[in-house]
This record gives sequence, C-alpha cells and structure tokens, in this order.
Amino acid sequence: MQRASEDKVVIVEVGPRDGLQNEAAIVATEVKVELVKRLAKAGLHHIEATAFVSPKWVPQMADSTDVMMACARASELENVTLSALTPNIKGFEAARAAGAREVAVFASASETFSHRNINCSIDESFARFRQVFEAARLAGLPVRGYVSCAIACPYEGAIDPRAVARVTRLLLENGAREVSLGDTIGVGTPARVKRMLEAVAAEAPLSALAGHFHDTYGMGIANIQAALDAGVRVFDSSVGGLGGCPYAAGAAGNVATEEVVYLLQDLGLCRDIDLEQLAETAFWIADVTGRAELSRVTKALAGKLRR
Repeated sequence: MQRASEDKVVIVEVGPRDGLQNEAAIVATEVKVELVKRLAKAGLHHIEATAFVSPKWVPQMADSTDVMMACARASELENVTLSALTPNIKGFEAARAAGAREVAVFASASETFSHRNINCSIDESFARFRQVFEAARLAGLPVRGYVSCAIACPYEGAIDPRAVARVTRLLLENGAREVSLGDTIGVGTPARVKRMLEAVAAEAPLSALAGHFHDTYGMGIANIQAALDAGVRVFDSSVGGLGGCPYAAGAAGNVATEEVVYLLQDLGLCRDIDLEQLAETAFWIADVTGRAELSRVTKALAGKLRR
C-alpha cells in the first residue's frame, strides 16, 4: 500500500464502490472490472473495488466476489492496492477469499446515523469490528477505517468534532492503519473542516488521517485544500463524481477524482496520474451509466478529448 509523506499525496479512488453503489440501474460486473482497470491505467494505485455487504441492502454490490476475483487475477492490477468494504466478519472472510489486498470498516460519529445505517450504536459497531480487526491481523491484511458524518449528520445536524476524534482514536486503537474522515452529506466548509481536523489531530497523528469529501454544496475541492493545508496527505475521491449517500437525502457524489488531480498537479503533486486519461474514464463511465452530468474538469477537457 502507498504511504503519504510531506511531499507526496495519495489518492484513494472509491468510484467503483462508493460511487457505483448508488446507481439505480445495476452495473454489469465486466463494466466494474473494466472501470478498475482504466483507473489503474490512468495512474491510480489504491482503488476500493467493491463492498462485501448484504445484497438485500446494497443490491449493486451483489457481485462483489466476482468483481474482486477478476481484479485480483488481472496482471495489470498486480501492483494496485485493491480494497473492499467489509462491515462484519462474514464480509471479511468473503473479501479475503476473493483476493482483497486491504479491507475497510466504517463507523459513525453520529449515534442516530449509526442506528439508521447499520442498526446498532457506535459502541456496538466496534464490538463487530473487533472480529474483523483480529481476523485481518492474523491474515496479514491491513484495515482502513472510515468515520461517517465527520462534519454533520442528516438526522442530528452539526457533529461535535470531539465525537469524531473519539471514533477516530478507537479505530486506530483497534488496529486501523489509517482513518478516512467523511463529510457524508457534503455540507462541510473549509472552516468546519479545519475545526474538525484540529480536534482529531489532538488524539491522532495527521499521518494516519485521510479526507473523504462529498460535493453537495460544491465545497469538495475547497475542503481538500483546507485539509491539505492542515497536513492531511491522503484523499478519497470518485471518478466523474460518482456516488451519493442512500441514507442522506440530497447528498451529492464524492468530489471528482479528475478535479482533485487538477488541483494537486498545479501544486506539483500526483504527477504520475494521467489527467486526460482519467477524464476519458469519467466520460466512459458516465456514458455507460447514463449519467448526464460531468465534472467541471472533464467538461473543460471535452474538446481535447473528443479530438
């Protein structure tokens, strides 16, 4: 897996999982695998490929085993960190058997969101996660943690940054190598992000944190810049801005990977990522899924790409 440093930023591409899971029409397995391959060809080395969750609740991820096995066997993905969301031990065992190279668990900083999302309290969720952490330790698989509602909750409103700090600390204490802080409903602003990060940094090293920003109010890129200025060096993003949140009405997708890359390359970072190829991939997946909207960067590159 990649490690970020002071002069290096790592992008974790979550489009194949966090993005596609919100598509209404089922996306074919071969399309999901092709998306992962195209993203890797564009220079992305850490890709969250799927989620091992109940197809009853997330039907789009019903083919998780087939997707992960195909990706794990692909020679062009040999050096890519292929991760999968595994909320419980059953999901972990399935992901491991399918060839996942990293697993992820998710907790919430909001009690109400935790109950609505995974039908248990925050503390109860950690009782489930401990099985995953222990099994992953024995299997030698790294675990990444997510914190939902790091800025606000669709049910509770603004979240106390101290609650985010507590959940982050618990994830790290249980064995997470890194914790991604998610603005699940995309209401964050640079000032709010700064306050949240200051609270979390009091209990966790910045080197163990990542930013996961949704773009509901168009603040995704601004929030990434704020987190970057604060010392965060890992960011989640989704090609074409795919995504949303089924438990948060009106929430837009993740900040678009091509927009993040455009920002970072101007700062001399992520030069190994091919921005045009990334935008081409955004065009392609938008066409496949029937999405009418494109990111601003992809629109700006449209003429060049069509030539």
